[in-house]
Amino acid sequence: MRRLLPLLSPNSHGGGRSALTCRYRCGDACFHEVPNTSDNEYVGDVIAGALSRRSVMRTAAAVTVAAAAGTAVALQGGQQAVAAEPRAAGRTSGRTGGARGLRFAPVAPNRDDKVTVPDGYAQNVVIRWGEPILRGAPAFDADRQTAKAQAGQFGYNNDFLSLLPLRGEYGRQVLVANHEYTDENLMFKGYDPENPTREQVEIAWAAHGLSVVVVQEEHRSGRLTPVTRHPLNRRLTATSAFELTGPAAGSDLLRTSADPAGRTVHGTLNNCAGGTTPWGTTLHGEENFNQYFANGSSATDKRYGIGSGATERKWERFDKRFDVRQEPNEPHRFGWVVELDPYDPESTPRKRTALGRFKHEAAQPRLTADGRPVVYMGDDERFDYFYKFVSSKRMMKGSSRRAREHNLTLLDEGTLYVAKLTGDSPQDIDGTGKLPNDGEFDGSGVWIPLATGDVSHVPGMTADEVYVFTRLAGDKVGATKMDRPEDVEPSPRTGRVYVALTNNSNRGKPGQPGADEANPRSLNKHGQILELAEHWDDPASDGFAWRLFLVAGDPDDPATYFAGYPKDAVSPISCPDNVAFDPYGNLWISTDGNQLGSHDGLFAVATQGERRGELKQFLTVPAGAETCGPIIQERRVVVAVQHPGEVDGASVEKPASVWPDGPGRIVRPAVVAVYRKDGRNIGV
Repeated sequence: MRRLLPLLSPNSHGGGRSALTCRYRCGDACFHEVPNTSDNEYVGDVIAGALSRRSVMRTAAAVTVAAAAGTAVALQGGQQAVAAEPRAAGRTSGRTGGARGLRFAPVAPNRDDKVTVPDGYAQNVVIRWGEPILRGAPAFDADRQTAKAQAGQFGYNNDFLSLLPLRGEYGRQVLVANHEYTDENLMFKGYDPENPTREQVEIAWAAHGLSVVVVQEEHRSGRLTPVTRHPLNRRLTATSAFELTGPAAGSDLLRTSADPAGRTVHGTLNNCAGGTTPWGTTLHGEENFNQYFANGSSATDKRYGIGSGATERKWERFDKRFDVRQEPNEPHRFGWVVELDPYDPESTPRKRTALGRFKHEAAQPRLTADGRPVVYMGDDERFDYFYKFVSSKRMMKGSSRRAREHNLTLLDEGTLYVAKLTGDSPQDIDGTGKLPNDGEFDGSGVWIPLATGDVSHVPGMTADEVYVFTRLAGDKVGATKMDRPEDVEPSPRTGRVYVALTNNSNRGKPGQPGADEANPRSLNKHGQILELAEHWDDPASDGFAWRLFLVAGDPDDPATYFAGYPKDAVSPISCPDNVAFDPYGNLWISTDGNQLGSHDGLFAVATQGERRGELKQFLTVPAGAETCGPIIQERRVVVAVQHPGEVDGASVEKPASVWPDGPGRIVRPAVVAVYRKDGRNIGV
């Protein structure tokens, strides 16, 4: 057995992330007190009245198979059934066999300052921070950057990505990107964090938000290049107009001196993961918005982590809306899911209040059998919850104007739910990650309704309060405290839903919730991925069966689990974050904060068949960077390389990375496309 990989990487800040990243991305969220101090039950305590594992799983199996007509594999049988199937043994090094879509030689863990891809694959930088995309925007010049220029250029720190078809333009697609946050230390020479200038602040405002840019594919490879100044290209920033829609729009809780109607917000902040809708729009989750607001108090914070002093960026010096003492409701206008129509550059994006307000990491829809969208969402905070929204309206098919107008109302009416999980082997959970005696971490769950339209289902809270203070509503109904639920993705093949739980180093500490079956490790450094099957394979169901699909970490660590697949034949993985599916039903996982001594990367794992649990690393990213926004198409993989060079002590003058343009050039976040050199499909 090989020696366990080192737990911490250099320049780590209590984990695999630098202090610089923690400061600018989330306002040092993991070093503040845990916002959730509620005493609602957690999984290990919620046993009374639960069905036995055998009856729960048999029920899930029967209804899932019946509903899916044999195409979906139910959550019945667990590790014992999976392990009984024939397996391919041997380590991953050099192996190009595997499940369809995973037939590539895995990339070894490394700390190289580049994007490392498998043998036989090539790559190109699609677009970098600062590249002009709008008419009239100048070429990027780091020494002469202005807010006006940045507003016409690709934004900073790309995160979520979506590629949509573009009819009538051969070989072209529409790329949509989130821009989560800015790191002024890596953007401006001589930056003084205690005294930012107005120009620097306004450039940062313009570098946040969203970008829409048409890209051209090269016919003989997977290479993508931007089509600058295309009519659909668009930038939305921290000062653009966004419309509040849905049941809380116009609420007293959303009104400010600049917007007494409570329906128009300037800007979108800290957009993280998102989703692509079946009707051709994109969804964008506002995550760590709390860090942008100064001078909060217990009266105005309402469990969202708004600090009581100055902010890191000092924006409150230049716009009073970032000062909670002057505009106490302004923070309430962030933390929503934004819906964007990338095909209409004149449209106003909408913040959908019916989907609740929290630190949205993702929002990925699927449709019920009768065509109603269901959106799954994670709240990226230690001990917070995951949710779903079930629309009351059916999607209208087609691309007519009537259909598009109707479909743009789908996320304004419906019911918001929060998840409560029950483990079936609580007596076997000791915090070490050891599998229960029945062979896997599993159980049942229910979706607890929070609000439907203007009707609250939470005692003591109005509907407006439920939508604006959704975390408090989850507290009151006893939702399950999870280990940072981030991206949530339903499989387009089986209907199973996969929840990335990144980590939680506070699990099991004195005064904090202990380990439970869904979160089975104390001081959880590496995270896990939860798999759930809705009852009757119905996304609108109020119940589900669940189990842990993957417990991350070094495969030589006994506290890891890969769906029962031999652990000497998988890549080490730590801190799962964004997830996506390929055309073959494999789950692709990007990591954030790898605590095994390697740079972050992108991994792929089989979810079905005899190779279920086979996990391979596809790429790694440069020094200080995070892998985000994976898109997996037949001929290409597209990733967002976020915050390269974000290492403690780094600055423009002292870069910690030379990616993507080499020595002497400023480090720039960018989007990268990876494809096979022979032009064939990925992983086949």
